[in-house]
Amino acid sequence: MKEITIALAGNPNAGKTTVFNSLTGAHHHVGNYPGVTVEKKWGRIKHGDLRIKVVDLPGTYSLTAYSLEELVARDFVVEEHPDVVVDVVDASNLERNLYLAIQFMEIGVPLIIVLNMVDLAESRGLKIDTTRLSKLLGVPVVPAVATKGKGMKELLDVVVNLASKKDEWHPINISYGNELDRHVDELTGMIQKSSLKIDHYPPRWLAIKLLEQDEQVQKLVRNSDIGEDLLKRADRLERHVRYTFDDVPEGLIADHRYGYITSVCREVVQRIMDERLTLSDKVDKALINRTFGPLFLGGIIYLTYTFVFWTSEVPVSLIERLFGLAREVATGVMPDGLIKSLIINGIINGVGGVISFVPLIMLMFFAVAILEDSGYMARMAFLLDRLLRYFGLHGNSVLAMIVSGGISGGCAVCGVMATRTLKNPKERLATILVSPFMNCGAKLPIYALLIAAFFTASEARVMFALTILSWGFALLTARVLRSTLLKGPHTPFVMELPPYRMPTLKGLFIHMWERTWHYLKKAGTIILLVSIIIWAMSTFPKPPEELVSGISGKEKAQAEVSYSVAGRIGKALEKITAPLGFDWRINIALMGGFAAKEVVVTSLGTVYSMGEVDPEASGVLSERIKREPNWNPLKAFTLMLFCMLYAPCFVTLAVIRKETESWKWTGFAMVYATVIAYVVSLVVYQAGRFLSIGM
Repeated sequence: MKEITIALAGNPNAGKTTVFNSLTGAHHHVGNYPGVTVEKKWGRIKHGDLRIKVVDLPGTYSLTAYSLEELVARDFVVEEHPDVVVDVVDASNLERNLYLAIQFMEIGVPLIIVLNMVDLAESRGLKIDTTRLSKLLGVPVVPAVATKGKGMKELLDVVVNLASKKDEWHPINISYGNELDRHVDELTGMIQKSSLKIDHYPPRWLAIKLLEQDEQVQKLVRNSDIGEDLLKRADRLERHVRYTFDDVPEGLIADHRYGYITSVCREVVQRIMDERLTLSDKVDKALINRTFGPLFLGGIIYLTYTFVFWTSEVPVSLIERLFGLAREVATGVMPDGLIKSLIINGIINGVGGVISFVPLIMLMFFAVAILEDSGYMARMAFLLDRLLRYFGLHGNSVLAMIVSGGISGGCAVCGVMATRTLKNPKERLATILVSPFMNCGAKLPIYALLIAAFFTASEARVMFALTILSWGFALLTARVLRSTLLKGPHTPFVMELPPYRMPTLKGLFIHMWERTWHYLKKAGTIILLVSIIIWAMSTFPKPPEELVSGISGKEKAQAEVSYSVAGRIGKALEKITAPLGFDWRINIALMGGFAAKEVVVTSLGTVYSMGEVDPEASGVLSERIKREPNWNPLKAFTLMLFCMLYAPCFVTLAVIRKETESWKWTGFAMVYATVIAYVVSLVVYQAGRFLSIGM
């Protein structure tokens, strides 16, 4: 069966990912583009007699090499020569989105424009004549509503039809005004007459890029026979343009492209309602208002936590009872011995402690998906952008920090990878180092466990306070880093606000399930493995008989755990952690947390259940911890703070190593975070004791 390749391009928020998912369904793969860390998604589908490989390019606004994403998209199109490029365009924002399409047309690729979200455009009073648009641009235009799957079959029909023609690439020539056109023609003529052979690039496009001082194109031509002459001529012309127009060629070229687009839009867009402010604009007047916006933001986060804790109470309780029942059954039917201890203490009490909170985590993912799909998450980034700039971070840092768990439930691994959009290396490194302070989904079970034990009357308030604290620590740390180790200028940031959309239930459940499944897989692999290791370390070696003779029951079991490898390490660390109120059992749990933060809960479940002999009295872990005489709200709060701040899990550290390409910064990320966690926890615990708060 013949296979063709199509490249899916488009601006961020134009619905490119929705089109990709709609086309490929579950048949897609994720990786990196060769040699760079920009994510690459691709999938294969069949349509008629063709197998179609769909490559999802990074979201970009242009093909100028401003960022790695733009460079990757440009290089893929020019060097890989896909059979068709599909540009997903937001129909409600036609003028701005066509800028990327015009640049594809200037290269000459076989192009199809998907006019996505036509329903939203119509609701804004915009009627677009797609036939006329197609005729004016000379490329096929397919109207679509990707969230509902509308237009996808028609798109594939057009793809097959265009790919079957196998035409040569036909670049279009846009006039940039007499002066610039003359300079472009001069450089184009030099390239055409030379032995410079760069088959992928049209000569005129190369000439434009030389005038724009595109560094990658300058490298390409430098080693040719006319390389030096060409670059000198381009520099001279560029200076002449700047002197004559008091502007750089790049700005003038962009103006003319937009002029061309405006003239096209006048022909094809009809405003059928005289409505200056869209619904999104009206809502934004309140939600991103300088005064009321932050209050709305705080209120929405607080309501999110209230909703999550309130709705998860019953399902969490049911799962805890199920694990309690499993524990009773195993206790009753299994003979005493190591296997029984492993099943009950290592697996049921260990992993069960994490699994019990799956409903809470699912509901948190569901709430976060509502914020993302409705468009409010982008408003959060907009509101926080000004704040972040004060602390030396870039606007794009907001998104990385939110992804890391700015609202509890994210993932530091994804957050660190999301920093790839930051061009300034110092702003990027600062964001990488502080993102793990956010409350990722792995920390949720720890908070849920301790809140259920000591803060039942104020669950949402404590969770809200932890969120504020995590942002506070991250921003303060960023400020210190940017003032000392990572000094440097700030990069300007322009943010696009997508229109508000009504999330679909299907989309919300897909997002919730994808993240929950990832969590469950982690519980079934890494967390289970570490729980078994913690159990083994807490079981062996067995103490000599004379050490435990004369004692029985819980005292004997505790003596056995204390004698084990884990017990000895935990006790050795007590010299360091005792000022924080942590005993050897908490030390064991914190060691497990280096593997994955959820393991703190499973380890507590294991080491605390090792001393239990009466299954009827064991209860759920939060109840057991609450009954322990040396626990109190102050200790629980200190432990939550320590878990929020101390070294990232090893998967996050591996990603930090990959993204920074430095063992030095990876080690720094681990050590400085642990030092900060220790100092903060020490101050809070000792101050709490001094003031008798939470004792």
